Amino acid sequence: MIDLHLIKALHTAAGPRTLDVRLTLPPGEVLALSGPSGAGKTTLLRLLAGLSRPDGGFLQVEGQVWYSHERGQWLPPQRRPLGFVFQDYALFPNMTVRENLAFAAEGQPQARQIIDGLLELLELTELAPRRPAALSGGQQQRVALARALARRPRLLLLDEPLSALDLATRLRLQQALADIHREFKLTTVLISHDPAEIARLATRVVELDLGQVVRVGPPVPVAALGTTVGGRVVAVLPGGHLRVQLGGSATLVEVPAPTGPPYAPGDELALSLAVVPARRD
Repeated sequence: MIDLHLIKALHTAAGPRTLDVRLTLPPGEVLALSGPSGAGKTTLLRLLAGLSRPDGGFLQVEGQVWYSHERGQWLPPQRRPLGFVFQDYALFPNMTVRENLAFAAEGQPQARQIIDGLLELLELTELAPRRPAALSGGQQQRVALARALARRPRLLLLDEPLSALDLATRLRLQQALADIHREFKLTTVLISHDPAEIARLATRVVELDLGQVVRVGPPVPVAALGTTVGGRVVAVLPGGHLRVQLGGSATLVEVPAPTGPPYAPGDELALSLAVVPARRD
């Protein structure tokens, strides 16, 4: 059980705001965080990880106090049994893929078997001798996920872990992530801007806006989101839009560019197409 009330000053485009989140997470939950940029999603993950100190509140994980403003208690990040996948991956550039995982798995029983299993599961076995500079963004993202899991964490924090992947790989790794969550008996907090990804992975979603919780509840079912299809960027348009060719057809659509790394012509992405009932005249 994770019980928290975390308070932190935010500096947003709308001016100073306060992140104020009170939640209870049962063991084994996958909690998704959604909301616009500046809502406080990444700040909340950093508070959970101990990479940023709250201004007030408390954090208790499985009966252990990680933070208490009232008692003056603070558990440093290196003593928190968690894994964190950052947006910028934060891999060690002087280490190979295998060495990055070995560093995280140091001290774990059967560390080599853990590393070999994660390399296979996340389709990284052939990349194990390479260093991060020789990997694509999507490959680095998978390495970051494997490294977070190599610690055998009790709490897994994911900041848009699959955003740099093409649709086919994203769908495969969504399933892998769900399998890992069950196998490792994790509690997971996931930031995602993809409603279909949230629907597939999360048991509950928290929507934040300018630091405040505006909704807590179940994710929208996949069936209600419409059909997820793959597309390829044909052109980057003014105003933050993309012209996309839908997979398997000559159909072109214009869509707002998803958040995250910028897209370029030739990049693949996933689109959720709403199902609109036919009109009856």
